[in-house]
Amino acid sequence: MSKRGCRPGWLVAALLSLVSGWAAASPPTVLATTGMIGDTVQAVGGECINTEVLMGPGVDPHLYQASASDVQRFRDAALIAYNGFGLEGQLDNVLARFGERSPTLALAEAAAAQGPAGVIAGDEGYATDPHLWMDAALWAQGLTPLRDALTAIAPDCAGLLAARADLHRSRLLALDAWLAESIATIPAPQRMMISAHDAFAYFGRAYDLEVRGIQGISTSAEAGVADIQRVAGVIAERGIPAIFVETTINPRTVEAVLAAARQRDAEVRIGGSLYGDALGEPGGLAEDLIGMLIANGITLVTALGGEVPPLPDALSPWQGRKRIFMEQLVE
Repeated sequence: MSKRGCRPGWLVAALLSLVSGWAAASPPTVLATTGMIGDTVQAVGGECINTEVLMGPGVDPHLYQASASDVQRFRDAALIAYNGFGLEGQLDNVLARFGERSPTLALAEAAAAQGPAGVIAGDEGYATDPHLWMDAALWAQGLTPLRDALTAIAPDCAGLLAARADLHRSRLLALDAWLAESIATIPAPQRMMISAHDAFAYFGRAYDLEVRGIQGISTSAEAGVADIQRVAGVIAERGIPAIFVETTINPRTVEAVLAAARQRDAEVRIGGSLYGDALGEPGGLAEDLIGMLIANGITLVTALGGEVPPLPDALSPWQGRKRIFMEQLVE
């Protein structure tokens, strides 16, 4: 055979070799259950990790059920990162099964195990309240075990992963201080947050804010008439100026409380939407965890009579989106 006849075969072999090399160099995939987990993985992993998220914006993790394609994604992942403490209630069996054969990290449980800040007791079958990401400093405690888990699947990136974990920790701690400063501007009698379900206990404990959920920790059960009347009575008694809907929950329960409170001559309104169990849409302030907590802080402070302080320099990447969010809030 002539050299000209051999050339196509040689080119195919060379191309296959290149593709094989690229595949070998591609970063390992981490499958995260929620946006809060995925954002934290991405913040530490950067380009060393291919981060995929199972549940997108507006998806309630308490109710999510795995599809056949989800199971395949679990199977293919180099690491499965999830919250733990029962947040992904419908996925618990799937996570337990893959935990026996694949590397997994329950990030909230890992964060709670790192330091002195204790967990909060749950209800409705939850031994522990799973919403730890609402306390920025407590969530930062999970960055060391996350860094170690990512280093195990991408050892060549150990130095970069450590640096990124340190940077993200400094930002979360700056956020923690800013949230405390923000909530402190709300007049004390009005420093109460009432929302659709009890996702904000860690936020309230960390930032000295009394919180009341119309529903409990889970969203699987509807609030009853007694729950609605109880919360309406608190609003009327305390003179709470605003209550809040959540982006993952139908607002009808909050609207029922609003109507019941007004029947008691309370002057109260819906103060805006809070991000509880899911991040916001891409491009908005709440598209990542830090922005989500900034958005919640702004919404609460604005509706309850406080003043929003400027962001610290450590949070300058969020300054532009914060400005746009505040402009939209007053429109």
